[in-house]
Amino acid sequence: MNETALRAYVRFLVDSGLNGDYATLLAGGAAGDFSTMSFDERLRVAEIVVDEAAGAVPIAMGAQTTSTLELVRLAHAARRIGVNFIQVSCPFYFAHTEGDFEEYVRAAAAAEPELGIIIYNTFWTSQNLSFAMIERLAAIPNIVGLKWAAPRTDAMEFEDVCSQFSDRFTVIDNNLFFGMSAMPALGAKAFEVHHCNFWPEWGIRLIDEVRAGNYAELTRMLVEEGMPFYKLWVTIERDYTSGDGYLDKLCMELIGLPSSRCRPPTRDIRDNYRAATHAMMQKIGVPRLRDIN
Repeated sequence: MNETALRAYVRFLVDSGLNGDYATLLAGGAAGDFSTMSFDERLRVAEIVVDEAAGAVPIAMGAQTTSTLELVRLAHAARRIGVNFIQVSCPFYFAHTEGDFEEYVRAAAAAEPELGIIIYNTFWTSQNLSFAMIERLAAIPNIVGLKWAAPRTDAMEFEDVCSQFSDRFTVIDNNLFFGMSAMPALGAKAFEVHHCNFWPEWGIRLIDEVRAGNYAELTRMLVEEGMPFYKLWVTIERDYTSGDGYLDKLCMELIGLPSSRCRPPTRDIRDNYRAATHAMMQKIGVPRLRDIN
């Protein structure tokens, strides 16, 4: 682990304006290779981020795991380290039921009642959470956030949960519906955006447009500046490798931040996709972009 690089990265984010008015930093999430890190490495990443941020911005720690016992250990460690929230998803690999997940989450909530919990609905790898399940989770006081994504059907599950629970949870839109979900009828208050890893000002502007109620500009930003990044991500995932964070890290490298490849089994994309990534960043107007020639 390159602790010096991680500290430089946190300083870049904070110095670029990602303070408590605009962001929560997630330490050891999917883009942070949590699934390839040891327990101790996950804690050390969170410790460094908390220390370097020095209270300037709230910190969440990725706490996804396949073990309830490890989840409780992560919750205790997070509280000790001083993070504000843990991010929890339904365990992957086995086809767990909603009842399994409820018991799992309640174990973490009971272990550290003062620690905020963000529920992340990773339906593409595990049990999808129903409306009824969200109702049950709403009864757990220290579940404060819902990082929400849902499969698209005519039943409008995404909109249903946002509209009904945005007063109870901070809803974090993970479906890239920001131009719609931020509207008062749905009430999402936060958004998951990979762009902030290499272009923090873009995320700040996104929030400012939400606060101004400028949903047309918000949608333009997503289409013209957001979509090219995600289209390239999908291309890489289809044609070369899978995982998370590989495109973020290459974009970070191309603006001069210390970065690296993702850990195996995700393969290194940098030689194969450097030129395409640089062209995408140039097209959408990323500042600080360096010449690769």
